[in-house]
Amino acid sequence: MDIFEDLKFRGLIYQTTNEKGLREKLKKEKITLYCGFDPTAPSFHVGNLLLILTLRRFQIFGHKPIALIGGGTALIGDPSGKIKERPLNPKEKIAEWRDKLKSQLEKFLDFKTKKNSAKILDNSQWLLNLNLIDFLREYGKHFQLSQMLSKESVKRRLSSTGISFCEFSYMILQAIDFLELKKRENCSLQIGGSDQWGNIVSGVDLVRKILGVEVFGLTLPLILTKSGKKFGKTEEGAIFLDKKLTSPYKFYQFWINTQDKDVISFLKYFTFLKKEEILDLEKKLKKEPKKKEAQKVLAKEMTKIVHGKEEAKRVEKISQILFYGNVKELKEEEIKEAFFNVPSTKIEIKKEIPVLELLVLSGAVKSKSEAKRLIKQRGISINGELILEIKKMITKKEALYQRYFVIKKGRRNYYLVEC
Repeated sequence: MDIFEDLKFRGLIYQTTNEKGLREKLKKEKITLYCGFDPTAPSFHVGNLLLILTLRRFQIFGHKPIALIGGGTALIGDPSGKIKERPLNPKEKIAEWRDKLKSQLEKFLDFKTKKNSAKILDNSQWLLNLNLIDFLREYGKHFQLSQMLSKESVKRRLSSTGISFCEFSYMILQAIDFLELKKRENCSLQIGGSDQWGNIVSGVDLVRKILGVEVFGLTLPLILTKSGKKFGKTEEGAIFLDKKLTSPYKFYQFWINTQDKDVISFLKYFTFLKKEEILDLEKKLKKEPKKKEAQKVLAKEMTKIVHGKEEAKRVEKISQILFYGNVKELKEEEIKEAFFNVPSTKIEIKKEIPVLELLVLSGAVKSKSEAKRLIKQRGISINGELILEIKKMITKKEALYQRYFVIKKGRRNYYLVEC
């Protein structure tokens, strides 16, 4: 199986500028390709991860990947996929974010291999040296206004909030990137999300007009869950790769909560499991969906890729403890991490508190009568201990690390109380 066949199996090819030509080129030779990332945040998120891992797939098959950091284009802002103008970030902030993204990329791409070592480049190297007259004479003359207006990202903005000349010029800057990389690195392919199609085609056209050679564009599908929700977004916000912004446990939980309808596609998109392994997990999912084996494998593999084997083992252990074990086995720093998305409250407890009052104050129940009923039904546990007495007093000494009470109602409803 070559890289093109692998991408086909995984459903990662959405559009290409010349599928037959690209397929033949990939069979005949090892190429240089690139993907651009504008530093608009201090960390990549899981939406970016699909593109980064696709660069890695190409590298595994012997091709040379370039990760292009948009230190220049980020100063302008890409209108693609945006319903209104982006705020212009300060140059200092963009430079800070650029450096953080570079360090993250080093975890996913191989920069040491001799044959096809990856590269990180910054388009500010050439874009910041342009002056207006050169920009218009050398590049602007190759762009027809009618073609630029027909691009989907531009049409959408013109019909709603409008678009400034600043953002309207973005596709020309991105096209210049492809031209420069063809000249400097003999780069033959740009990959990107499906929302980048117009920008990618502009680059392919510019290279053809100025250098008289063919280069290629390939887009990956825009990932939405089957419920139509934008991939990588939760009620709390984006799922980042930086563990300071998204804890490894929260990252693990994001993947393990994947719906059955999406999990096989995500295994194909994001993991490096072999075709046979994925098809086997698909069979198991159809046969015994309640076991969630595909989700467990997905969560473990993705956490391993992003945070390493040790973190993957640790968060898997936390997950096992919550569902099958004793919360007393959690380390102090793991408690807040494990219960990041459960209702939590702070309560002042001097020495002790009636269990009924604790349950009401925590929000686990609406009333003391509901608390009594649940205790009689053996439906309440605190710090892993089943509560059987309605009149029980809970002492502060019983708190985990003299600070936390973890209340479990029924099978899966948790509440965290911090003293």
